[in-house]
Amino acid sequence: MSPDVLRNQQVDPATKVVIIGGGVMGAATASFLGARFGIRATVLERDASYARASSALSVCAIRQQFSTEINIRISQQSLAFYRDIGRLLAVGDDRPGIGLVEPGYLYLATDAGAHVLAENQALQAQCNASVALLSPAELLVRFPWLSVDQIALGSLGLSTATSGEGWFDGYSALQAFRHHAIAQGARFLEVEAVDFDVRDGAVQSVLTAQGERVAADAVLIAAGAWSSPIAAKLGFDLPVRARKRDVFSLQAPGPLPGCPLVIDPSGFWFRPDGEAGQFLCGSPPRGDDVDDAPLDKVDHGLFNDWLWPRLAERVPQFDELRVTGSWAGYYEYNTFDQNGLVGRLPGVRNAFVAAGFSGHGLQQAPAVGLGMAELIATGSYGVLDLSPLGLERIAANAPLVERNVI
Repeated sequence: MSPDVLRNQQVDPATKVVIIGGGVMGAATASFLGARFGIRATVLERDASYARASSALSVCAIRQQFSTEINIRISQQSLAFYRDIGRLLAVGDDRPGIGLVEPGYLYLATDAGAHVLAENQALQAQCNASVALLSPAELLVRFPWLSVDQIALGSLGLSTATSGEGWFDGYSALQAFRHHAIAQGARFLEVEAVDFDVRDGAVQSVLTAQGERVAADAVLIAAGAWSSPIAAKLGFDLPVRARKRDVFSLQAPGPLPGCPLVIDPSGFWFRPDGEAGQFLCGSPPRGDDVDDAPLDKVDHGLFNDWLWPRLAERVPQFDELRVTGSWAGYYEYNTFDQNGLVGRLPGVRNAFVAAGFSGHGLQQAPAVGLGMAELIATGSYGVLDLSPLGLERIAANAPLVERNVI
């Protein structure tokens, strides 16, 4: 991302922007509002410890292997930002680091799904995302520890100047945006937004559970998994729900050389984590997803009965692994099409939304945060047109469909 992206524009710096949600999306928007437009946003975050925030509990991966151009472009722009985050979000001599590594994503497909990987790769190539399609024999050359039983094709993201895939420390990314936003004049208040004062079709102020009234010329709802009840106060049924996902920390007998983030055809995933032989893994929903399931109840039966046998089938070495830890976090799950809902909130002329990213929020925060700052400050997108993620697609019943969702 060019340094010009952060150059101030001619916008009234006295504009009162209130952001509901201090996670990575809200913090990124506040950072760009200050750095590019001189607007000192007020960010309302009900829990400054981020104990249940998706930004703090995510496994934080980034990829370009999408099947829609908008998601590919968003992730490319965000990757370029994250590669240079130490400079772009420096505060004085403090240059933040997020531990970004780029071993790639490896999607595996059976005969039934091979054509999807091939069709996706054609679009990815048009967008200058470097993705290699690998036969079972080629997979074994690169990854001899992998079982290719029933595998017809693999799709591996490669790191180049314009693309790359891997993972990073999401909480560090959140804190980097937050500290940079504060350095630009943003205020982060530990209060809970509960209602709005709306007159003449526009929000005048945000009301908090603590009895405060925060004046607003513009409001952004970026409260992650809890965005829906806030949008409902403005008369909009936002299809975003809190869906629990369990993550398991594993210790295997040894490392898997060159291991990327692997997505099995059955839906589970795993990747290296930290020292040699340590891994993280997770499984897809099993058909009994419920809203707001408690995060303190990790489903170890899921691991023992479903996940571990499949891990051992795909990587024989995993037959001897042991679980060393686990946690659960929420996807801010968009039940309409599992893609971000970004832009103006229909029916209220100065209200905006950035929510429902369904596991993509941390990887897409730099591009979406910049786009929201542009839209709020100037009335239109600049660097990247995010209108394909607009909320209008809900009323039009026109879902933005991704063919490979994890």
